[in-house]
Amino acid sequence: MRVKLTEKPMGEPLAERLSRPPSGKTEIYWLGQAGFVIDIVGMRLVVDPYLSDSLAVKYRNTPRPHVRLMQPPVLAGEILHVDLVLCTHAHTDHMDPGTLPLLLEANPRSTLVAPRAVATQAMERSDVHEDRLILACAGGPVSLPMNVEIIPTRAAHETLETDEDGNHRFLGYAIRGDGTCIWHSGDCIPFTGLEEEVRRLRPDVALLPVNGKHPELSQNGVPGNFSLHEAIAVALHVGANDLIAHHYGLFDFNTEQPEKIDAAVAATTGLNLHRAKTNTLYTMQNR
Repeated sequence: MRVKLTEKPMGEPLAERLSRPPSGKTEIYWLGQAGFVIDIVGMRLVVDPYLSDSLAVKYRNTPRPHVRLMQPPVLAGEILHVDLVLCTHAHTDHMDPGTLPLLLEANPRSTLVAPRAVATQAMERSDVHEDRLILACAGGPVSLPMNVEIIPTRAAHETLETDEDGNHRFLGYAIRGDGTCIWHSGDCIPFTGLEEEVRRLRPDVALLPVNGKHPELSQNGVPGNFSLHEAIAVALHVGANDLIAHHYGLFDFNTEQPEKIDAAVAATTGLNLHRAKTNTLYTMQNR
């Protein structure tokens, strides 16, 4: 049975909600940028959390100072009952040294999942031992002693990059459990074979970036993502029922306008489009 995503105001601070264990329902919360908390089959997963000012410190007094336009909706140490933390790649707004150690310390039983190609960065930025790190490769499921299944997918953050052993530097993750599949693409643009690869996984919900690709940024080391139009097309082609559009509203030089996303929400047919909001609970319901 396919499922449908519903959204409603949360009604309480995110820190208060995430201080409690997962309810058993499939629920999604946005952390800003590409970060999400996903509760599924009684487990709590955190994907690409950026909850610090690491980039503002790194790029202070530069042409792109990375000053936050929105404050984190929760502190790293306030997200509790976490089983898995997933990072899609090694860019700081996805693998944050200002977030990961605090999050993993607050959840000593949690495990970090990261691409094998960036294993060194994952260990350095998270400060975890090898026994709490699982390295993922595109093309096969992550081996987990849990009820949830994690299937890495290839991602092209403008290009498909691999290390010398052929391991992809950029990944997405399909998260499956209790008859539901949620696909987080990671940072990605369209590439040949993407839709066929993901369609086979039968995603119900796609979590896709919509900040687009900007040549002037790419030339200066800031790779792009799906545009809003491209994200909608990809979600339709992979057969998702719902799309949550994210990766906007954090940095002024690399975003999409909320009004444009809202206009697309009203105009899109054949797909339930949602603009990610930090004060909103997204819940999966059987159709």
